[in-house]
Amino acid sequence: MSLAALSVVESAKRQAAYRAVDEHFPANARYVGIGSGSTVVYVVDRIAQLPRERTDHVTFVPTGYQSRELILKAGLKLGSIEMCPELDVVFDGADEVDPFLNCIKGGGACLFQEKLVAISGRKLIVVADFRKLSPSLSTHYAPGIPIEVVPPAANHVLARLSHLGSTGPTVRMGGTAKAGPCITDNGNFIIDAPFQDGAAAVDAGLSPDTGHERVGGSDVLGKEEGHPGAAVGMGLGANENVEELARTLKGVVGVVEHGIFWAGDRKPVMAYFGMEDGTVAVRGHTSQHH
Repeated sequence: MSLAALSVVESAKRQAAYRAVDEHFPANARYVGIGSGSTVVYVVDRIAQLPRERTDHVTFVPTGYQSRELILKAGLKLGSIEMCPELDVVFDGADEVDPFLNCIKGGGACLFQEKLVAISGRKLIVVADFRKLSPSLSTHYAPGIPIEVVPPAANHVLARLSHLGSTGPTVRMGGTAKAGPCITDNGNFIIDAPFQDGAAAVDAGLSPDTGHERVGGSDVLGKEEGHPGAAVGMGLGANENVEELARTLKGVVGVVEHGIFWAGDRKPVMAYFGMEDGTVAVRGHTSQHH
């Protein structure tokens, strides 16, 4: 990615994060969840800019090592989900968001703690850039659905995923700095499972979960002019497909948690997307402000 393109993406992330904090950081917050990912850096940056009288009494709960370090470096009060089981609001990023506000999360291998923090919040607010808009889950985010598994069950889970229709599920490797699999903060493996046999959702711009506003004037999120786009007929497709797969994955022996954030556990009430033109597209229920 060129430096110019990178600056556009980073600016988009910042715009989305700043607006989300401005509109959803409670006036009398006590406990706030902080998620993981590159966009969350700007969430914490914006919170740190707030008057100290608004943040000094707030405890911030991280979803992993990265967000813990962000909280500490910003001089904010660090808490834990064990000590703060009920949160006023949770801010987090996403790897992909469909027209129904279902999300794929877990690209940073923090999906279990992200979901634990998300379900503890009164509301989840997602911040992302334009690349995360998608007409159907498992299209724009190429690795597919991240799934945290206990290591001895990895082969069993891989076989079950293939049976369920995943095309080439693999255990995520640790990268050049580590020989062998990626290990989560909980000591588990991550399996990335692409699904490419569904159909893109249609008429999603008018779904009850996204409200009546359409991003880029398009019927399907992520298909507006200038967006990278996904192949129609790829991915999980309709909302019913997403929910069915989410339920099925939780029933596989050895699966600790999967990266689908859906209505059965928690999906965002609002999602903020920084766009290439410097604007912020907002999806969700406007009544959920403050």
